[in-house]
Amino acid sequence: MSDQATQPSFAIQRIYLKDLSLELPNAPQILLEQGQPQIDVQLNLHAEPVVEGIYEVSVTATVTAKVNDKVLFLIEAKQAGLFEIRNIPQDQLQPIIAIACPQIVYPYLRATVADTLNRTGFPPVHLTEVNFQAMYESQLQQASQQANA
Repeated sequence: MSDQATQPSFAIQRIYLKDLSLELPNAPQILLEQGQPQIDVQLNLHAEPVVEGIYEVSVTATVTAKVNDKVLFLIEAKQAGLFEIRNIPQDQLQPIIAIACPQIVYPYLRATVADTLNRTGFPPVHLTEVNFQAMYESQLQQASQQANA
């Protein structure tokens, strides 16, 4: 076996928009409402192997804006990436999938959300930066606490 075949490798194969949904359920009446919208942002990560050494990692943002308890808009965008990850020790694989891959995908997701909302005539919502390492460590801590409970 050649030395190159056993070297750890990480490569981005493709970044793509997997799903996009936009709803303005109360338009056009809601557009006449006065008031500062309340924005709620939910993030979700998903990762799964596609074939040997290739993983799909997706980040989904669900952004809901309400004015006076009425939905102004709801956007859900799922940005995904295909990553080739080979010859990585098992204990290092999960942090790469849960931290490094989402960090690569997330800026594309932020741009998609902002651009889509801008096209509706609303000011864009710029998703805040996310510390995926802190999110991963928090999930590990919660899993550890549940295992010890």
